[in-house]
Amino acid sequence: MKQGFLWGGAVAAHQVEGAYNADGKGLSTADVMTGGSRQKAREITDGVVEGKYYPNHEGIRFYEHYKEDIRLFAEMGFRCFRTSIAWSRIFPQGDEEIPNEEGLRFYDSLFAELHKYKIEPVVTLSHFEIPYGLVKKYGGWRSREMIGCFTRFASTVMERYKDQVTYWLTFNEINNQMIVSNNLYAFTNSGILFQEGEDREKTVYQAAHYQFVASALAVKCGHKINPHFQIGCMVAASPIYPYSCNPDDILLAQRKDRQFNLFFADVHARGHYPSYIQKEWDRRGYALDITKEDRKALAEGCVDYIGFSYYLSGVMSADATMEKLGNDLAASPDTVENPFLETTPWGWTVDPKGLRYVLNQYYERYELPLFVVENGFGYEDVLENGQVHDKNRIEFLESHIREMEKAVEEDGVDVIGYTVWGCIDPVSFTTGEMRKRYGFIYVDKMDDGSGTYARIKKDSFYWYQDIIRSNGKK
Repeated sequence: MKQGFLWGGAVAAHQVEGAYNADGKGLSTADVMTGGSRQKAREITDGVVEGKYYPNHEGIRFYEHYKEDIRLFAEMGFRCFRTSIAWSRIFPQGDEEIPNEEGLRFYDSLFAELHKYKIEPVVTLSHFEIPYGLVKKYGGWRSREMIGCFTRFASTVMERYKDQVTYWLTFNEINNQMIVSNNLYAFTNSGILFQEGEDREKTVYQAAHYQFVASALAVKCGHKINPHFQIGCMVAASPIYPYSCNPDDILLAQRKDRQFNLFFADVHARGHYPSYIQKEWDRRGYALDITKEDRKALAEGCVDYIGFSYYLSGVMSADATMEKLGNDLAASPDTVENPFLETTPWGWTVDPKGLRYVLNQYYERYELPLFVVENGFGYEDVLENGQVHDKNRIEFLESHIREMEKAVEEDGVDVIGYTVWGCIDPVSFTTGEMRKRYGFIYVDKMDDGSGTYARIKKDSFYWYQDIIRSNGKK
């Protein structure tokens, strides 16, 4: 990889920090989601209900352990660390005029600790942790009022950390809200709970528009605060393949790929709505609230790079007689099994070559630098005699790094960096579990909240240390 390549790890504030009501922090959407499992969905409650278990309230106590954890990241050799700023730590209800100084001071200290070890912070502004006060007051991103609330938050933290943070991301996995079969994704992305009988996709498109405008305004504001800022978008990249060479399969996969993956990056990178989505809205009779001023903002606030997560790919078939998977992983009921790929215990396809495919697809389409800000392997690790032998995680990450390397060295793709998701075991966003572990560092916390919260290095810790030391050549 090129000199200065940003090897590191990634987390989100709500999945690790804990301290959900400490030092003036308000409730976020993550704080009203109970623990669940693959078999049982997380419950979204109206506020915090006594007697229910909310795993994000404690997270992994990163708020208390961050200095110890960053020391471990430095031991691995991290060159960057991606996290988020909890919006409700800075503006507890989301729409205050004056920020919470205690919340700002926490991130002062966090970023200073990272710089102490020469680790570059990569900061997401909105990572599935909208202030719950904005959900109650405005219905989340259903409302245009959210644009002003977000831009106030963004400008506040960008001004505060203009000399500590260079790399920013606006909205995490903004396209995941296109999965409308349940409330999980729209609620975490946008604070939206669907109402009976409403057109869910129309609601999500409108919310996404307000987010696009907010993102563009944040980009423009950020560049004024510090012209050296690098501000990107963040999408969940899940390539969609046709099941066969049948033209019907190919056209279906193309249409779904544009709707779920490419549309969101298109607007962020190009600054306008593509013709294919305009035609889709026309066919469906969608008259969205989009003003001339909004379109001007989009054109003036294009991102500097494309950040994305990559975990899996999907396959689609137009054949109605084929058995469909019936899950949310590729955001379509037309998803079928890929006979050439294995899956994880959580049903996610293992497709390293899909990462190379996405890197080429995005770079050819946008001609912007790319940043793999999430890639990881969730598995139920076993702690035996104080050790975790996670050979399967090493094999998974090794195979993906090799394909990324090919995209850079053989295909000419410009990649800024690579951050492994959940570099220290986080609370799972989808299920609220701890047993679905991702990290190089095991955290002694169980799904019932018990545990010592001790940190234990897995075998992958030392493997990734060698990867970084050799700049990916191990």
